[in-house]
Amino acid sequence: MNIFMREMKAHRKSLIFWCVGMIVMIISQMSKYTATSGDGQSLNTLMASMPKSLQAIIGSVSFDLSKLSGYYGMIFIYLALIATIHAAMLGADIISKEERDKTSEFLFIKPVSRNKVVTAKLSAAFVNIIILNIVTLITSIGLAGKYSKGEPLTSVIVNLMLGMFVLQLIFMFLGTGIAAVSNNPKGASSLAMGILLTTFILYNAIGMNSHLEVLKYLTPYKYFDAKNLISSVGFEPVFMILSALIILVLFTVTYVFYRRRDLEV
Repeated sequence: MNIFMREMKAHRKSLIFWCVGMIVMIISQMSKYTATSGDGQSLNTLMASMPKSLQAIIGSVSFDLSKLSGYYGMIFIYLALIATIHAAMLGADIISKEERDKTSEFLFIKPVSRNKVVTAKLSAAFVNIIILNIVTLITSIGLAGKYSKGEPLTSVIVNLMLGMFVLQLIFMFLGTGIAAVSNNPKGASSLAMGILLTTFILYNAIGMNSHLEVLKYLTPYKYFDAKNLISSVGFEPVFMILSALIILVLFTVTYVFYRRRDLEV
């Protein structure tokens, strides 16, 4: 069995679990919308009366909750959080698992270079995050068609999923980069998760305090803010360029450090 197929098989059950979890999350949130959509303006009023800090945590700032597009924009950050947690954990695990499990000899008794090993592993991780993204996209569009009451939402959801995909790539490569550099393969996933949660907390802190807006460049979650992707602002070039640079740097780090490291057998 080649390395790509081996990795796909190894992560199959995990991918199914994450996909089911994402579907359940979307269904449950859409169900909540149907229960409140009849009185959307009251919901807007209720949210507006809450402290700004609570609005930021809930994600309701700047959204018209009487419309499904606004409601979906509110829950998007949590869908993105789920997807990026999956991506970061997957990236760290797929690079470090042979060292962690003391099975490195399985890979390197074969006539295959380390670059080819990394390429196969990254390809498998890439396919996994695409599948989760597509499942999220199809589920969202399907339920939106049922609950939107004629509001056109397909383009909105596609934009949000494109933003989420770039976030997935950033955190997947964060995981692979850390795993390639770290001397502690068992701790790579924890470190990646620590950085992810720090950036997520910073995202919420910026929402609570406008004085922290200057720090938005430090959290990728701000690069693809739902309120911008839904509105006419769309994808901001500065954040697209910054995302591409982060991905390129982490991609390079993964290859360079994995090729140089002394793997524990």
